[in-house]
Amino acid sequence: MSVPRLPRALTHPYLLLTLTVLFWSGNMVVGRGLREAVPPMSLAFARWTLALLLTLPFAWPHLKTLRGMTRKQWGVLVVLGVLGVGAYNTLAYVALVHTTATNAALLNSFIPIAIIAISWFLGHQARLLESFGVGVSFVGVMVIVSRGDPVVLAGLSLNAGDLWMLAAVLSWALYTLGLKWRPAGLHPMALLATLTMIGLVVLAPLVWVELSSGAKLHLTTPALFGVAYTGIFPAFLGYVFYNRAVGEVGASRAGLFIHLMPAFSTILAMLFLGEAPRAYHFFGIALILTGIWLTTRFKKG
Repeated sequence: MSVPRLPRALTHPYLLLTLTVLFWSGNMVVGRGLREAVPPMSLAFARWTLALLLTLPFAWPHLKTLRGMTRKQWGVLVVLGVLGVGAYNTLAYVALVHTTATNAALLNSFIPIAIIAISWFLGHQARLLESFGVGVSFVGVMVIVSRGDPVVLAGLSLNAGDLWMLAAVLSWALYTLGLKWRPAGLHPMALLATLTMIGLVVLAPLVWVELSSGAKLHLTTPALFGVAYTGIFPAFLGYVFYNRAVGEVGASRAGLFIHLMPAFSTILAMLFLGEAPRAYHFFGIALILTGIWLTTRFKKG
């Protein structure tokens, strides 16, 4: 089964990144909502198992190319699989058991900053406008998270869940930067299938320990729908879109779009929870969009 070709407008990297972050915004909400029904390790394993089942029909004809991978290339795939599949969402789900969605959203928004900081450490200097754009969009995130009140930010305190979220942030920043070393010529679906299988190997013993320790699954109909959402949209489609976009626009620009998560959370709450938007929502969203525009207005050089 081959992946159908779509019009260029539907595969533009910025559209793919926007859709990815929309899916991930829903994932944060679902992950928080499922914390009583599905333990975090089990949720991560279930979502990636579903994503693998969706990926394999597209990846199967291309998996034969894996036989030609060198030991070094396999090393890169293992690291990417551990960081992007085994670690990030698992750590985020653990964090959401112990911290609020507000804290998780704020800490997750450090990903673009972490990407730029690690890139600088590796010898890549970001353009001044790129760094300024990240700063502007991050201020927009803080406006939304603080509800326009600096006192709210001052009152936020770190807990164990926040430390798990910071670990998730680091793993995703490293995964994003590591994508530049993925084996050349490896089909995107074969890449995703391989990373998913590596991640599942990492997660399997963790799930066994979790369930052996007394954690319980409560697979109600809403819980099953929630797990299905996490597997289809954030895991399968989100990673296909994100991996492709990073290859086209680079790690720093791709990571910046994660700042859209608080904006999408606001819109989702308005549409599905009936929450009325406030002035600070619009101001924060405007700053986020301005920061993204400043960073993406010039071609990658």
